[in-house]
Amino acid sequence: MLLTLLLSIIVSAQIDSATIMLGDQTDLHLQAVCLEGEQVSMPIYGNTLAPDIEIVDRTIVDTTRLSDGRIQMLTSFKDSLFYISPLPFVSGSGDTIWSNSLSLNVVQPFELDSMQDTLSDIKPIWRAPIWWWGIIRWILLALLLTGVGVGVYYLVTYLMKKESGAEASESSEPLRPAEEVALEKLEAIRATKIWQQGRVKEYYTELTDVVREYIARRFGVSSAEKTSDETLLEIKPLLTEQKEQYESLRRMLQLADLVKFAKWTTTADENEQSLQSAYTFVKETTPAEAEADEADFTTTESKVES
Repeated sequence: MLLTLLLSIIVSAQIDSATIMLGDQTDLHLQAVCLEGEQVSMPIYGNTLAPDIEIVDRTIVDTTRLSDGRIQMLTSFKDSLFYISPLPFVSGSGDTIWSNSLSLNVVQPFELDSMQDTLSDIKPIWRAPIWWWGIIRWILLALLLTGVGVGVYYLVTYLMKKESGAEASESSEPLRPAEEVALEKLEAIRATKIWQQGRVKEYYTELTDVVREYIARRFGVSSAEKTSDETLLEIKPLLTEQKEQYESLRRMLQLADLVKFAKWTTTADENEQSLQSAYTFVKETTPAEAEADEADFTTTESKVES
């Protein structure tokens, strides 16, 4: 160990182990020997002593007749040989005394040769020939395409059967007349007494849906996605001979819009009159040749008037 002597002060730096494993720790001892009454300041460092050398912890300076200060647990995570420059000690008079330099050798936990000896019995990974992988990929692709084809076949078959079944059911049951369906639904609305239960908006929604469906089937005016004004504009030329029925329909649709969109409060008479207007509109716009069953309509009218 090299000692630096300046005046009457002797300083030194000593490391416990000059060679450590990567990530291990060792202690660095700093010592200053001086005459009684002299003052010496130990070197001051932050978190590192040198690049890549970290100071993990430190102890306080222990002053006895022979002063000894320590920086504990040096560590490094770089596999290299580090040079530690001389460390400065400052005397009470302001003079700087330098310690000896040090070296710290950081090595890997095990050398390559020892690792090869340890792993010598492990067999190398066997890789399948490249052409095998090509065959496997083609087999997997064929299986995938087969599965997709089978799925599409069953899906198409199911849809065709469902469509043919629907057509068979439609052909087996003749389409009922528009006025018959409309009057039946209006009678159901009258029987359920929706508006009497306070469900006025629902009442007018069902009522206008029945009328719109009837208009679509009777006049070919699809009004499901149209506003009331658009529906009235299209149907007006078709009711030039039935202006009274047109006006009755207009008032009923406008009142329904006020209830559904403007939270309009209606009277009981208005609610009854709206249903009666729907009945009358359907009956009065039914062609004469479609009135084969006059008794049914007479019965319905008597129920409405009652």
